[in-house]
Amino acid sequence: MTLGACAAPAASAPPAPPAAPQALRVLIATNEPWGTYHAEPLLAEAQRRGWTLTQLVPDLSEIDADEQVPVAVPGAFPEADLLVVTGAGDWPADCLAQLPALPVVASSLAYLLPQEAPRAGEVRSRTRTATASSSAEAASFRAHLGLTGEVRVVGSAQTDGLPARAAEPGTVLVLTSVTREDATGAAAPGAQLLLDSARHLAAAGRRVVVGLHPREDRALWSEYEISPVPSVRASAAAEVAIGIPGTVFPLVAAVGTPLVGCVDPALEVPDYLRAVCSAVIDDAAAAVAAVDSARPLAPDALTAAVGPIGGSAGRLLDVWGEAVVAGR
Repeated sequence: MTLGACAAPAASAPPAPPAAPQALRVLIATNEPWGTYHAEPLLAEAQRRGWTLTQLVPDLSEIDADEQVPVAVPGAFPEADLLVVTGAGDWPADCLAQLPALPVVASSLAYLLPQEAPRAGEVRSRTRTATASSSAEAASFRAHLGLTGEVRVVGSAQTDGLPARAAEPGTVLVLTSVTREDATGAAAPGAQLLLDSARHLAAAGRRVVVGLHPREDRALWSEYEISPVPSVRASAAAEVAIGIPGTVFPLVAAVGTPLVGCVDPALEVPDYLRAVCSAVIDDAAAAVAAVDSARPLAPDALTAAVGPIGGSAGRLLDVWGEAVVAGR
């Protein structure tokens, strides 16, 4: 695998875990109840092992007809060996209550604020082990759940197949967040700041390509070219990426693409997401200068923010398998 110049070093192979049962059946409940995009990067590794991953959703109202992630609704949850929760939001906690006999692993698949959640005690009391992609994300996850023990660092499955960096001169990737809150999850402030920054960049002659968050309103960005591929892949072709700091930021940094953060005063994100940025701006007029001077993240900072690169889906599923074995 070819990585960007600043990509974190691949981790050495971990010791072989205890043998997990064949055809392990895993249920996943996420803080964003219909956010199947969190589980999708794990499907290939699960299928390779012969495992079944099923995401639990409140109903089918937000599930597309071509959804690749298997889903199940209350009253029809399938038999399973393990429940994975991605945080202590209401939906994961509600699923815990409905599945009292299952062993539980808490796995961070998206950033969370380093503040103990109101229902953290319900999750903490059932959690056998916890995982996060990096040491920085682990610190936030530990605080979110109120954990005192170890959070195992496994990397992110989205870095298992990073694209080779081949920046196209003058191309800037705009990384959106979610402008309007919906049933699936909250919105992040700063869309207007990012829109205005994109306009400044376009006026300065940059080619602006938009990497949409899965829940972002496409119409807001219709005046620009919208990337047909996921944002991590699209970042390989950009000289710089600019956007509202979120889960994708460390992944883009792993490609070797410099980042500029657009931070509205009302935005709340963990410090490590700001730290992966070459510059942080709160004024759209500063966008062009910040993009021009942006530099890739230093290797030590990248390791802390991204975690081990390569084999991450396998490491995560190994931990899940160990939790099932330990409970038998």
